[in-house]
Amino acid sequence: MYKHIVFDVDGTLINTEYAVLHSLQDTLKEVQNKIYKIEELEFVLGITGEAAIKQLGIANITETVDLWNKYLNSYKNSVSVFDGIKDLLQKLYPDYKLGIVTSKTKFEFDEEVTHFGLNKYFEIIVCADDTKKHKPNSEPLLKYMELAKVKPDETLYIGDSIYDMQCAKSSGVDFAFAKWGNRRQNIEAKYALLNPLDLLNCLSAKKHKYA
Repeated sequence: MYKHIVFDVDGTLINTEYAVLHSLQDTLKEVQNKIYKIEELEFVLGITGEAAIKQLGIANITETVDLWNKYLNSYKNSVSVFDGIKDLLQKLYPDYKLGIVTSKTKFEFDEEVTHFGLNKYFEIIVCADDTKKHKPNSEPLLKYMELAKVKPDETLYIGDSIYDMQCAKSSGVDFAFAKWGNRRQNIEAKYALLNPLDLLNCLSAKKHKYA
């Protein structure tokens, strides 16, 4: 039975897709003098900013990520917590330990997420700074389990990208696909969730299985 429920951030807890992609589009227009279509940039959802910029073949990674964060700030009014997330966290909190594994750096997390007031629900938060390797590598989830002193079969990871799924699979952790944050893809998962509160039914069924 699960003891820890671990969440991705972008596309899972908060809706940042519009902000992330349009701010990157602005950044690349300035850096490369090239306008990308939004769908050409969707591959960056779920990986670190540094990894995204590297895949785009840009040499000045740090400077470009800083510029991206600057543009991202101008889209902050488009970012919101997904409907149902706060209700879900309140219902889970007494019975499960809750955590976060994200590709955001600690600075990005503090700047973009903390003001939503979700931190109080999470005992452990693993950011990109905490590991040398990042999703889709297993290291972030393995780091979480090391800190939490929890086994893979006691852990459930919830995310919206193929990188989240690959991270969970390679670390031996069950994966729940947050379809509310990604309706474009069908990703292999133990559970496919149309909305956040669907998770409660999945957890209830698992409890009854082991009762």
